[in-house]
Amino acid sequence: MTETAAQRSRTMRAVRDKNTKPEKIVRSLLHQMGYRFRLHRFDLPGKPDIVFPARNKLIFVHGCFWHGHECKRGARPPKTNVEYWTQKISRNKERDQRHLFELDRLGWDARVVWECELKDMEALRDKLNCFLGS
Repeated sequence: MTETAAQRSRTMRAVRDKNTKPEKIVRSLLHQMGYRFRLHRFDLPGKPDIVFPARNKLIFVHGCFWHGHECKRGARPPKTNVEYWTQKISRNKERDQRHLFELDRLGWDARVVWECELKDMEALRDKLNCFLGS
């Protein structure tokens, strides 16, 4: 079933940029693992989702579609307004790379947790422990 323009607009307005379900899952996991953190540091490039100031480390939680991940969900083409969304996702990827580069230049160690990684919580736990423990 195809959505009308009004329905699509309503859906797009509902998409949040912070406190998303994947972000809350990662935060909950980190809290269970004993890590404490700060949220959404607006003074850092890209406004990282999760920040560990004492460790100079931070985490972005990215939606696979919105940030152009190479997984099944991220690689699927948009169904409508294809040219617009292809360009939009491409700009998102470029912006993400600029932010990661700038954060590295500022001395921050950044990692991206992709939405698809939430399917295997044990592997995600290991990845986060490896990142934060070093």
